[in-house]
Amino acid sequence: MPTLSDFSATTLEGAEQDLSTYAGKVALVVNTASECGFTPQLEGLEQLYREYGDQGLVVLGFPCNQFGGQEPGDADQIGQFCQRNYGVSFPMFDKVEVNGDGAHPVWKWLRSEKGGLLGSAIKWNFTKFLVGRDGQVVKRYGSTTKPADIAKDIEKALAA
Repeated sequence: MPTLSDFSATTLEGAEQDLSTYAGKVALVVNTASECGFTPQLEGLEQLYREYGDQGLVVLGFPCNQFGGQEPGDADQIGQFCQRNYGVSFPMFDKVEVNGDGAHPVWKWLRSEKGGLLGSAIKWNFTKFLVGRDGQVVKRYGSTTKPADIAKDIEKALAA
């Protein structure tokens, strides 16, 4: 059975990163966009990362331009925007697709593990997946779920 550790992704800096780097951690995997109504969630995601990072949480951001063209920038622009406006210090990856034939393998896996209300497709930016220390998907959250509302589930996953 695949786990998060079985995948790799390209960082915003262009380096290939094995996600096994985060083995044993609780991961919150999110598809982000710089020009979305939910973009202010980056601040809440950063808060979670700072609050729980020492206990083993990592937030993994995957910019995506599949929804309304809301992530038009290149890797440098995305990184600068996230850092300048929201102080993002959690790992950010290069722009990916989360749906369709061109979907990044980690997103195909996440969708197959936890479908949404209307099937497995990602409906919009800031869909979040909580992955336990064992690398298995614990829960999926829609775009409207605020990062702070995930804190209790993160605490449970960290304690498991």
